[in-house]
This record gives sequence, C-alpha cells and structure tokens, in this order.
Amino acid sequence: MGLALVHGRARAGVGAPEVRVEVYLAGGLPRMSIVGLPEAAVRESKDRVRAAIQCAQYEFPARVITVNLAPADLPKDGGRFDLPIALGILAASGQIPLEALDEYEFLGELGLTGELRAVDGILPAALAVARAGRKLIVPVANGAEAALAKDLEVRTARTLLEVCAMLNGSKVLPIAIAPPTVRDRGPDMTDVRGQLQARRALEIAAAGGHHLLLIGPPGCGKTLLASRLPGLLPEASEAEALETAAITSVSGRGLDPALARTSVPFASPHRQCSRAGRRRRRAATGGNFPCAPRCAVPR
Repeated sequence: MGLALVHGRARAGVGAPEVRVEVYLAGGLPRMSIVGLPEAAVRESKDRVRAAIQCAQYEFPARVITVNLAPADLPKDGGRFDLPIALGILAASGQIPLEALDEYEFLGELGLTGELRAVDGILPAALAVARAGRKLIVPVANGAEAALAKDLEVRTARTLLEVCAMLNGSKVLPIAIAPPTVRDRGPDMTDVRGQLQARRALEIAAAGGHHLLLIGPPGCGKTLLASRLPGLLPEASEAEALETAAITSVSGRGLDPALARTSVPFASPHRQCSRAGRRRRRAATGGNFPCAPRCAVPR
C-alpha cells in the first residue's frame, strides 16, 4: 500500500484555495475513483491521467486507486488537477520520490500523449502559492502569466515526462520570466470632437478621483467618452494592476502579461442584460464581475 500528497489549487472566483491531492493505493481489483466534490471534467481526468502515464513510459498501477481532493466541501472543476493526480499516482507507486513533492505546487491539464496544456486562472493561483512560500510548476503556455507574481519561483514544463525527470533529479526545468511591460494607454481623448463640457467633466473627475455619471439620449457619445477616461487616469499601482489581471485571468477573456501591470480596465456591461444572464455571469466569475476597483463603467 502507498500514500502520496501533492499540492494544487482550485478556482473560486478570483481566489485560489489550496487543494491537497491525496492518492492512496490498495489491494484489490484494479479501479480508480476520485472523491472530494469533483465536477465532470475532474472525474474524467482518470482516463487522461492513465493514458498520459503510459505514454510517458511509466507503469499505471493495477491497484485500487483512491484520489481524495481535500477539502471535501470545495467544488473542483476543470483540468487543472490532472498533473497533481498523475504525480500522486507515480509517487504512491514509488516511481518518483515522495519528498520531492513537498516544496512544489502543480497545475496543468494533461493530453493523452502526456502533453501539458494551459489552464485558466493561473495568476490568482500563483499569487496564492507565493504567499504560501512554495514553488510552482505550470505548463509553458501559462509561464509568462504566472511569472507576474512577485517572490515566486515558477518553472515550466511541456510534458509529464519533463516534470517527472525534474523530480527525479535528472533534468532542470526552465524558470518562467514575465515579458517586458508594454505601455498602452488605449483610446485617447483626441478621438473626441466637440463635447467640451463633457470633456472638462472627465478631466476634473480623473484629476480629483471623483465619481462620474453620464446622462443623455442614445448616440450622444456617453460610451465614447467613458471609454477614453482610462487614458486620463494615472497608471495602476502594482496591487491594482495585479487585482485587475487576476479578474481577467479567471474571466476567460485572455490576459496579456505584457499589459497586465499598467492598463486601467474599461468595462461596458449591457444595460439590458436579463436577470438570467446576470446570474450566469455571476456564476462564471464567482460573484466578481470583470471590473476592477478603479475602472471606467458607463451607465
């Protein structure tokens, strides 16, 4: 019998609570079960993990395999637990060293060939791992985003085999590096013709940090003016930029790491969104609409 513990992260809104992936091997007819409130994508990981382990030329144990995702009352979704589950099975069966797993956290979806694929919500997880004082291993496609977190060592891998080689001490994975910051202020007030009173109001609101309400008939330029307001605002602080980038990371809209540290967001929710649509949007973002503490939102 073997027992292994691997550290991972779930996704809960813009948070990333820690998940302990516990793998237990016992005697009996071969089967594998995953417990701990897994959703469909997590339950299906058993087939991806089996194929990935075998394609990496490791042995998939012919035992009773129980995978527990703790805490049990936290919903688990997505393919982010594929890599921790595979490593837990290999460690519990003695194919990789158990002690090598202690200082790392792992995130990544596995293809049937053992390829590591990107997952969303990496930046909130990286910030949480940095606070926990561990190191992080992610797919190559997530490396630049995870490297935005300060005081965190992020290493990237292309396949399950590369991660196992690193844990066995035969390979050193590359360290992820955040891309150079690009200064992009977005739309500018030079695009606006006329509207002298409204332009003056935007400048005063931006200079003094005031709230602003634009009222007028459709087509008079409210959204055009509001979309130019971020160009008047000062650059986001480090904390504001990372909070905004974390919201973008979990929203599925795609995060450009080069712009994450400077851009002030502009959100334009549709005023006629139905109640059902608002519920779906709230569920998709964990109750956090893609709008940062300081952003321009036309009403």
